[in-house]
Amino acid sequence: MNHKITQIDDISVVTLEEKRLDANISGLVKGEFGNLVKNLNVRKMVIDLSAVESCDSSGLSTLLVANRLVSGVHGGLRIVCPSQKILTLIKITQLDRVLRLSSSVSEAVEDLKTIH
Repeated sequence: MNHKITQIDDISVVTLEEKRLDANISGLVKGEFGNLVKNLNVRKMVIDLSAVESCDSSGLSTLLVANRLVSGVHGGLRIVCPSQKILTLIKITQLDRVLRLSSSVSEAVEDLKTIH
């Protein structure tokens, strides 16, 4: 799994550098999210999907796991730059009611700064 993690204040920005978020990598991604929250005490996370072109149900599950992990520590998660294809999938499955979407990393970071 290709990804990059950058820190902006107390916010971890996870940039997925894969074309697909699917069953082939979802286990690795979930493991990385679990490590960030459980071992590195991350409470605020941005997942940048700008390089990701498509996603399957395993990929959506990965995003929900990340949301549950940060919610469990009273933190926040923002999903950034999903492709039109992924955005449509999120809306069809009504996950836009659960997942908070942002149009840019900077917007997501500013939004998460309000969580204490």
